[in-house]
Amino acid sequence: MASQGIKGPAYRFLHGNTKEIVRMRRESTSNPLDNSSHPIFARIMPDIYAWRKIYGRNYLSWQGPQAQLIVTNPESIKEIMNNKDGAYHKARPDQFLKKLLGDGIVVTEGEKWTKLRKIANHAFYAESLKGMVPAMIASVETMLERWSQHEGKEIEVNKESRLLSSEVISRTAFGSSYLEGEKIFAMLQEMGMIASRNRFKIRLPGIGKFLKSRDDLESDKIQQAIHKLIIAMINKREEKMMRGEENNYGSDFLGLLIKANHDPDEKNRVSVDEMVDECVTFYLAGQETTNSFLAWCLLLLAINTDWQEKARKEVFELFGQQNPNAEGIARLKIMTMIINEALRLYPPVTSIFKRLEGEVRLGKLTVPANAHVVIPLLALQHDPEIWGQDVDRFKPERFADGVAKATNNNIAGYFPFGFGPRICPGSNFSVNEGKIALSMILQRFRFTVSPNYVHSPILILSIFPENGIPIIFNKL
Repeated sequence: MASQGIKGPAYRFLHGNTKEIVRMRRESTSNPLDNSSHPIFARIMPDIYAWRKIYGRNYLSWQGPQAQLIVTNPESIKEIMNNKDGAYHKARPDQFLKKLLGDGIVVTEGEKWTKLRKIANHAFYAESLKGMVPAMIASVETMLERWSQHEGKEIEVNKESRLLSSEVISRTAFGSSYLEGEKIFAMLQEMGMIASRNRFKIRLPGIGKFLKSRDDLESDKIQQAIHKLIIAMINKREEKMMRGEENNYGSDFLGLLIKANHDPDEKNRVSVDEMVDECVTFYLAGQETTNSFLAWCLLLLAINTDWQEKARKEVFELFGQQNPNAEGIARLKIMTMIINEALRLYPPVTSIFKRLEGEVRLGKLTVPANAHVVIPLLALQHDPEIWGQDVDRFKPERFADGVAKATNNNIAGYFPFGFGPRICPGSNFSVNEGKIALSMILQRFRFTVSPNYVHSPILILSIFPENGIPIIFNKL
């Protein structure tokens, strides 16, 4: 790579660059930010922010003994996105992420991925989303009823949006309540914390079989407990069908999985383990994605009250005092601009990882087999060459004429839910839920940031407010 002009920080024995990365990230998040600006890239990925300036847009770093080509050049990213020859494969997750995601749709490839993706697409296609609107509204109404009892007092909206997104994914995808999934959500959160703190730990291959850390033992226990809870949920749905209480397994995500488990065609059949992995993935993604961008949206609107008023005016023009409906949701232009800008500043997916099985030609570069390719989406969405020098400012007007105009037709500049065939299948579900929640909040409350708020975003699975997001709500 050096002979082709690709440079990077020096490799250190055993650890590569991980010790340096951990130190830089710890230092960058040690102090809070000012509320008025959002230099999230420099804070969350200080290593990439610094090394890109020194070594260029594409450079080489080391995750232990694993070579990683960090790619932030939009032209290179377009090539990787197209993946015409199928040379770029999904990177295999580390052992803790593997326990969290299993072998589900996020990590699998080939025929198995196609089969699982078909089920996910069917669960979240346009007509299904319309049918989910009443359940989303009911969940938001429950939350707002609770808020009305705390008028004028601080409400921690990150915690509230987590509860809401958990309730909505439980109702719409699994036909249950948040209370039924509560243990699963709590354990997934704990597993996420374990995966996050082990992200840059390097261990000798095979040592984990003989020498287990506390996190190894704890994650094994959590994985088994989640498996049992999901199997019990599947059995409960099947028993209802057997007793004649239901005509079929249901048209929600869980019902489609169970139906696929009984498919007479072996090619389309989903195993029990695959069902469990998919349930875990969608419990996690359904909660994490919406919770992340809804909480940041509320913060941004609480800081930028002019945009809050613009969004409120649009909501009243479309819905009046009535609850949102599917047709109106599709016509929310100002709301869409606000959500797009929140997703640009605080994307739920911050990086995409690919692995190469064979040698690959990338532009003028020849990338050797077994290298990993890392696309830090956060770097692209905070790139001043794409977005301008005010890249760290909240400016929804960027998206007034759509995403293509906002990025100057640079398709590699904005894909907060991933890209290509592997884009998150629940992205429309998540955005619809966010639009409904924001519309209903704006119809009932004006809100401002609490003076106690400390702006300290950190990266766990997604970008997370370390100190929560306390906001003060007052009824209209």
